[in-house]
Order: sequence, then structure tokens, then C-alpha cells
Amino acid sequence: MDIRKITEELSVAPQIRADDVSAIAAAGFRAVICNRPDGESADQPCCEDVEAAVKACGMEWRMQPVRSGGVTQADAAAFGALMAELPKPVLAYCRSGTRCATLWCLSEAGKRPLPEILERARAAGYDMAAVMERALGTSA
Repeated sequence: MDIRKITEELSVAPQIRADDVSAIAAAGFRAVICNRPDGESADQPCCEDVEAAVKACGMEWRMQPVRSGGVTQADAAAFGALMAELPKPVLAYCRSGTRCATLWCLSEAGKRPLPEILERARAAGYDMAAVMERALGTSA
């Protein structure tokens, strides 16, 4: 697994499988968010299988499918609401982790300084400058 810490409360990862979940729980995560729609690719495990494993390990599960390349401000607001309600730390996953990082960045706009948001994403391996510039209309 390639888990990348964004903050103390959130890490993101590429696609996880049901057999990864016990290690996720052992790492201290208390909740999992899936940002990948079922059926996005033929090799993708069914979200229901991952959900069952997450719940069996005593963690919270939330499904927030977001189309690849189609993150909206509404999606980001919904992600922020999930982060506010879930026990921490949270692991969010999608195909590569980029969608989750994008959702976090957009949900934090106006709450944290933009340079901090960009640096946290960059430190986790995600360059969000262009995404934030397009979304916010400001030079990142």
C-alpha cells in the first residue's frame, strides 16, 4: 500500500483491497472514505467487499464516488463534511490518490493559507497548483 499523509487527520492512497484493510486498521486509521465509483476499471475490487472489511475491522466507512477528472466544488464541500463528521485519522482512496488530494485541497480553501495547502499536497506527492488556480481563479 502507498499511504501518503496529508495531515495528522487525513492520508490518501491509491486503490485498496479488502485484504489491505487489517493493516490499515493496525496503522491506527479509524475511518475510510472511498472516492472511486464502482466499475471505473475492470481490475477494480468491488467497493462492497472493501466496505465489509472496513466495518469488520471496526472502522467507519463512507462512499463518496467522484468521477475522475470531474471534481466539483460541491464534491469538495461534501468531502469536507465527511472529514468533519468522521473519527480521525481518515484514509481516503481512489484510483491513484489524486482525486482524494484534490478534494481535500479544495475543501480546505479558505480555511488554511493556500501555500500551506499546496505544500501539504506536494509533500505527499501531489502537485495541486494548477488545480487550485483553475478552481479558485488565483495564481497558486
